Amino acid sequence: MKRFIEGECRAQSTLLPERLDDWIAEDNPVRAVDAFVDELDLANLGFEGAEPAATGRPAYHPGTLLKIYVYGYLNRLPSSRRLERETQRNLELIWLTGRLAPDFKTIADFRRDNGPGIRQACRQFVQLCREIGLFEQALVAIDGSKFQGGEQPRQELHAAQAQGPPATARSEHRTLPRRPRSRRPRPVTCA
Repeated sequence: MKRFIEGECRAQSTLLPERLDDWIAEDNPVRAVDAFVDELDLANLGFEGAEPAATGRPAYHPGTLLKIYVYGYLNRLPSSRRLERETQRNLELIWLTGRLAPDFKTIADFRRDNGPGIRQACRQFVQLCREIGLFEQALVAIDGSKFQGGEQPRQELHAAQAQGPPATARSEHRTLPRRPRSRRPRPVTCA
């Protein structure tokens, strides 16, 4: 990967832990996410920036940002700010990104700019997980109760009002200043 911000090699020895790879079990689902995203043809799926620009500051590889997004999807982390925090402290994400920690704006912009590509990748990921049996079938119960909304009476629109004056006349009527009601002073009685 040339002209992208590079992460550290996972096999590189450090002080603690000795190897980041030692902290992630062989059967950890993060490894499946890593292998899956590495095998995707991101340019074909429509991801912007799959081919690096010749000039300017190197960007994060879309595959790295997609790994963060898919990890957040699997672990119910929808917020870009939450994903940013997790990339800095969660060992699985640190391993997955090679110690890269993009900020929340980068993650949010990636989501915004690559919506169709993300949907395609997630569709393929869910299909793969079903094929290899990672998803269990679960029973989902849906309550069929129906409740009436709690609108305030002044906001309700009845059939008679709907056939009244046109909407512009009604809105002009509401914007006209109202004359304050005069109160008669009560007579003062002495006891």
